[in-house]
Amino acid sequence: MSTPFASTKRPDLKILQPEKTLTGGPIKQLQKGLPKTTESLCPECVPTKRIPARIFEENGRVMMEKTCPEHGDFKDCVYADVALYLKMEEWEFGDNSGLSNPAVNTGADTVCPDDCGLCSLHTSHSALANVDLTNRCNLTCPVCFANANAAGYLYEPSMEQVRTMLTSLRDERPVDGRVVQFSGGEPTIHPKFIEIVAMAKEMGFTHLQAATNGIMIGSSLEFAQKCKEAGLATLYLQFDGVTDEVYMKTRGEALFAKKMQCVENCRKAGMKVVFVPTIVKGINDHQIGDILRVAIDNVDTVSGISFQPVAFTGRIARKELESKRFTLTDMARALSEQTGMFDLYNDWFPLSAVVPFSRLIAAVEKRGVPTISAHPHCSLGTYMFVDENSRKAVPVTQFVDVPAMLQDVEMLSRKKFTGLAKYYNGAKGWMELKKHFKAELAPPGLTFEKFLNTIQGMTNKKLGRDGMDGTFTYRTLLVAGMHFQDSYNYDIERVKRCVIHYAAPDGKLYPFCTYNSGPTYREKIEKQFSIPFEAQLERFGFVEITK
Repeated sequence: MSTPFASTKRPDLKILQPEKTLTGGPIKQLQKGLPKTTESLCPECVPTKRIPARIFEENGRVMMEKTCPEHGDFKDCVYADVALYLKMEEWEFGDNSGLSNPAVNTGADTVCPDDCGLCSLHTSHSALANVDLTNRCNLTCPVCFANANAAGYLYEPSMEQVRTMLTSLRDERPVDGRVVQFSGGEPTIHPKFIEIVAMAKEMGFTHLQAATNGIMIGSSLEFAQKCKEAGLATLYLQFDGVTDEVYMKTRGEALFAKKMQCVENCRKAGMKVVFVPTIVKGINDHQIGDILRVAIDNVDTVSGISFQPVAFTGRIARKELESKRFTLTDMARALSEQTGMFDLYNDWFPLSAVVPFSRLIAAVEKRGVPTISAHPHCSLGTYMFVDENSRKAVPVTQFVDVPAMLQDVEMLSRKKFTGLAKYYNGAKGWMELKKHFKAELAPPGLTFEKFLNTIQGMTNKKLGRDGMDGTFTYRTLLVAGMHFQDSYNYDIERVKRCVIHYAAPDGKLYPFCTYNSGPTYREKIEKQFSIPFEAQLERFGFVEITK
């Protein structure tokens, strides 16, 4: 399949690139093209040792190779298609300038990822923040990196500790944290889960979600309704496939029926669902297309899919690494081949491509807004517009000239003329984008006006799926992948730009790929704030951590 707007090369446009963060840390501009060098980590050194790495093309794939003086050579595939890798680089719009109040404010003397919290080298604020509520779980998943069974201790913050974590997010400057995801372990089994959600809503967070296996919500409609009433809007639902055979391998139990019951209870309660499949090559990559079809069939409730290729957080043999490594390009290719709905090269963009929309909204509203200024190799995705009656799903790239539209939005965000807010709030400015919309290629019933409404609904929850959905906006399905790093493919330049952070009881914020891999601050934080066995016995009546 090809799109009418085939374009993998961005027109020439000067990138607005800051040289320093708000606290004086130097910003190294994104390197583009191949080959190139970066700083990485040795997978064997404890604590992790920083070593140089080379990124280059080999047989159409993008590889990383590095050498540790003590542990020898390492080589891994970071992208399975060099053309798509290079396209992602073309669609970044420059870095942000980080926080004006980072926890580690040592300027150019800061060392990434050793001095974390966030630090003065970090260029991005929190677009999505995780707050781990427990490392207990009602499953024992072999692919999970966060569970009490493996850790041997219990980590379960109190209400006051959770408030401390939420406060650190709300206190971010110049853009305060507004979107929080409760995670774990299984966050819904925290004894104060409902109260914590309500507390976060009272503190001013604009969107609340939970990363969950769905068992609690699927087993009780009453519990689902209480979650919704407290302010929970979305579930990031662990969803590895469409057959029990897959779940037996990834989660150790037959779970598909429970997953679908969770979706049904969310439908009845009025919450939305994002499917989160952990993809392991040879185990469930053959069901990627089927997962998409289930999402489309349930698009009234399912608002997106976030595919997550598995990260190897422990040591792994080289042959096993090669056989199981699954990259974002593999995901895009599987979706194309298994569904016939996508063009491999023209339908996918990094999530950082939406930065111009954030900049335009910030210019119109004269305030800082959350911006997904992630490294372009952290993710890729597209939006599908889905007709609610026929379930016909069309990627936005197939009826909108997205490359040209992004260029125009970026240029509009830079204009400094009187009445900008009035111009766009009155919709006249947005109408300039109509030239990029091809009505004859759009799904049934999607007019340009409805398309604009839908864009507004993506940034204003009161107008989107959390509010007037079905009357103001058109059904959309975000299909995206986020490949979190492990020590084999670690790129410190990606860490500096991370937009998905963890809030910890020590009052600091940690990038996802330092919390769960590399330095693995998760272990340090959880051990520091773990609950002694005596307190565990008092709280739960038992010492065993298993389900």
